[in-house]
Amino acid sequence: MKKVVLLCFVSLLSIGVFAQEKTAKIEFKSETVDYGDIAKGSDGVRVFEFTNTGDAPLVISKVSSSCGCTIPKKPESPIMPGETGEIQVKYDTNRVGPIRKAITVISNADTPTIILKIKGTVKDGAGTR
Repeated sequence: MKKVVLLCFVSLLSIGVFAQEKTAKIEFKSETVDYGDIAKGSDGVRVFEFTNTGDAPLVISKVSSSCGCTIPKKPESPIMPGETGEIQVKYDTNRVGPIRKAITVISNADTPTIILKIKGTVKDGAGTR
């Protein structure tokens, strides 16, 4: 009886190994966007480009920021295998000083949570001559 149970267990385990499910994979061109030095009030929109390198549709379910000064925007439609997409990020450039923010991306990819970063410095042009 023990041999039958062991045989069943090994059979089920090997079936699970060979029956690999299709998965989405997300690959970003870069996981950090560097604004560099930008002027107060300038355009704060930047883009993170990515590709679905998996073999299943990629669905980004949530994109959130570490602060209310950064507004991310995710794609609404699934990204099919081999296709590219983008996550748009808008930083409030009326806040003078260093930029160090994180954007959390949650999806159905094989790595379900990815942290993207933005950095740079907003300069107040009033004091420079």
